[in-house]
Amino acid sequence: METPQFMPVGTLASVKALDPDDLHRLGASMILANAYHLRLRPGDDLVRTMGGLHRFMQWDGPILTDSGGFQVFSLEGLRRIEESGVEFRSHIDGSLQQFTPESVMRIERNLGADVIMQFDHVVPGQSPHDLAQVAMERSLRWLDRCKVEFDRLQLEDPTAPTPVQALFPIVQGGIHADLRQASARGIRNAGDWVGYGIGGLSVGEAKPDMYAMLDVVDLELPEDRPRYLMGVGFPEDLVEGVARGVDLFDCVAPTRMGRTGAFFTTTGRRSIKNAQWRSDPSPLDETCGCVACARFSKAYIRHLFIAEEILGLRLLSLHNVHFLVALMRDARAAIQDGSFAGWSRDWLARYHSRTTSS
Repeated sequence: METPQFMPVGTLASVKALDPDDLHRLGASMILANAYHLRLRPGDDLVRTMGGLHRFMQWDGPILTDSGGFQVFSLEGLRRIEESGVEFRSHIDGSLQQFTPESVMRIERNLGADVIMQFDHVVPGQSPHDLAQVAMERSLRWLDRCKVEFDRLQLEDPTAPTPVQALFPIVQGGIHADLRQASARGIRNAGDWVGYGIGGLSVGEAKPDMYAMLDVVDLELPEDRPRYLMGVGFPEDLVEGVARGVDLFDCVAPTRMGRTGAFFTTTGRRSIKNAQWRSDPSPLDETCGCVACARFSKAYIRHLFIAEEILGLRLLSLHNVHFLVALMRDARAAIQDGSFAGWSRDWLARYHSRTTSS
């Protein structure tokens, strides 16, 4: 697949409101699913018996699975962290569960994604230096354990849905430059990796802090391997991330926003529920080539939302995902013809030219 690329998120083996044909038509190459959620429902063993995620969800492109680290550590009050792993209560039925670096590798093996992520320790974006250091150093120790189990499974489990997988480590360190440097260097010393994840950003810190950490990491990671910025998916962050060497992005924002009436345009974010669109015959975005923009007006889609018709949620979700996939396609073209610096500057100026509340 070509990069930079936005990966639509199919947390539970489904990109909400969209099917695989939709994703192919809008140009998606790779999608993401979540090991935490699929472990709890329907279970990674069941997914394996169904032939793995590709067959289960009928997606024939690449798949990446997040390890569930972010979800587990967000269960404040429902989990206990130890060096061995994390014990937590399921948010579904309250059952006691445990994730360790080894068990997560087995879960991701059963799910059968092409790229799998290490189990890491995630902390809030504004965490102080001492807490961020504890999490970063533990993530490095857990990476070593993930790699041992990953290598074992590659050799001893040849009947897995995807026999050959790629394991990505995750750079942690909060908003502290020295910790990000130490994490990246520790990861590089731990092995020769196919690609690298950058985690623990877009979790509460200010955007300038996130961009500053990407600048730090950009200098520390190999230029010939893909970098995946985890959980980041607003248009301006994608453009800023590409400028700092990021290749892959994912986020639930485009479909989550679509379900609440928000949509992306080249001049900022808008809400379809606003009265100004009641009789507007224009598409959601004049420059967009998605099915929603090609066929339907703002007035019609607003009517669907006001009438609580499910089609409205689907059309905005499709538009928002298409917008990000197309944005990264344009970024690739600008990189290839040597115009990215000017293109990104002009794009960001236009995007920020109007308020995002209309």
